Amino acid sequence: MDSSGVRQADPQPAGRAVTDRRPPAQDKQLNRASSPVQATRPDRAPQEPSGDATGPGPVSGPGPISEPFLATVREDVITALLGACLIGGILADGWAHVHLPDTLEGFFTPWHGLLYGGFVGTAAWTFWMAYQRRAHAPRWWRAGWPAGYRIGALGVLLFAAGGLGDLVWHEVIGVEVGLNAAFSPSHLLIVFGSVFMLTSPLRSWWNSGAGGLRAAAGVGSLALAVTATAPLLNHSLTLMTKGPTLAYHPGPERDVAHYQAVATVDGYLVTTLILTAPLLLVHRRRGTPGTVTALVGAVTLFVMVMFSFPQPQATAALTTMVAAVLADVCLARLDAVRGPDAALRLPIAGALVPAMLWTGHLIGLQLADGLRWPVEMWTGTVVLAMLVGLVLGTLAARPARRLP
Repeated sequence: MDSSGVRQADPQPAGRAVTDRRPPAQDKQLNRASSPVQATRPDRAPQEPSGDATGPGPVSGPGPISEPFLATVREDVITALLGACLIGGILADGWAHVHLPDTLEGFFTPWHGLLYGGFVGTAAWTFWMAYQRRAHAPRWWRAGWPAGYRIGALGVLLFAAGGLGDLVWHEVIGVEVGLNAAFSPSHLLIVFGSVFMLTSPLRSWWNSGAGGLRAAAGVGSLALAVTATAPLLNHSLTLMTKGPTLAYHPGPERDVAHYQAVATVDGYLVTTLILTAPLLLVHRRRGTPGTVTALVGAVTLFVMVMFSFPQPQATAALTTMVAAVLADVCLARLDAVRGPDAALRLPIAGALVPAMLWTGHLIGLQLADGLRWPVEMWTGTVVLAMLVGLVLGTLAARPARRLP
């Protein structure tokens, strides 16, 4: 304490290391594509990079998270485009299984060439993204993955295992036809591996919090991932049904028409789960226009091409697409009027989308061939699907915060 009564700061003890802090100008010289992603504090909103930026840039925050890099917008877009090539290969192979089953002898076919060519391109790009960051992560196979792409690398391994199993299966047991192809263990591994690979841009988008082209790549990758499941679930997709156009007369006996009607209703519910659950994953984070259209459009186009646009399903698919566009408009309008944090936002979205989609689908069947179900059945099917979506939205909604 000096003579003025002010206590002086303690001098630096000898032997204590002085931290040499790097000037901020040096930080800016780091490669933006290799800059660490920092976790944000829960009570502070993350700094969102611009949606049209070409590099990710670091996200502000005090502590690093497990995935240290952020992919650039260009990398996410390339991944999504390669994923579209993979889906094209899956579509070609599925089309051949439906239309040319007698020509599929063994594993080495042109259709498999398209399928595995798309896989090799996507897999090589995924691993290259980690390898090119080896200057900042010498053990790139462990620490070089951009945020969201580590699970994509796992998908590569699952797909490769399924492909090897598919080779052995085709050469030893034979080619699967009909439902056998949908339940083949090797095909299941291929599909789940595809979903993990294809959703890498989606997880990257969620990590960045950006909009623009990165958001488009994220939504597109989600639509591709949902589409990848179509070959195994086409037996339950309501987009391929014409059940409501078949006559049903209720009676005490359970005949063929009874089980056909039950299978049709189940198809509406299964398809509601397939489309609504991914939608709510996106809608929970932020309202993104075009998500419903992308999901419904990708799956519808895949199934229609795979089965060569059968009628009356093709007409019903067209009216379902119109309903999907209208559903996107309604969701955007609700967010604009009520706000993105409005109460019951997700339950309303979960109920609204299937109600609009299946109403549109039934209108298409009516226009193409006429509905022959009793009015209780087709109206009840729409209401039941709407209730399933409502439950999904309720489960997806964040719990309300308790006031102090």
